Amino acid sequence: VQLQASGGGLVQPGNSLRLSCIVTGQASRAYNMGWFRRAPGKEREFVASITWTGGTTHYAASVEDRTTISRPSANTVHLQMNGLSPEDTAVYYCAAAWRPGEAGFVITHSVDVDFWGQGTLVTVSS
Repeated sequence: VQLQASGGGLVQPGNSLRLSCIVTGQASRAYNMGWFRRAPGKEREFVASITWTGGTTHYAASVEDRTTISRPSANTVHLQMNGLSPEDTAVYYCAAAWRPGEAGFVITHSVDVDFWGQGTLVTVSS
């Protein structure tokens, strides 16, 4: 399984950004998906996640009022973040978890993750 994240870059404060993650490999499986980020000098932290059906989402408190995670297809996940600030500067990682039979399971911690993407850098600066 490979997770390919894209969409990072330099963004001015107050602007928006959409990150995308595409899952390849065992694409026939329906993975629970999520996003994490690691800011410079800080631990990796959870950002948002979505169930394999797309019916349930979960957000970190620090971003929930300005972030939307969506799943336009089984193997594609988007993370839309608005009102970005320099505190959002980080490497953003796409993550996947395979939990057959666990209806409603959502990723909330790193230990939930089975597969990681390579990360995409988001820099918020004027």
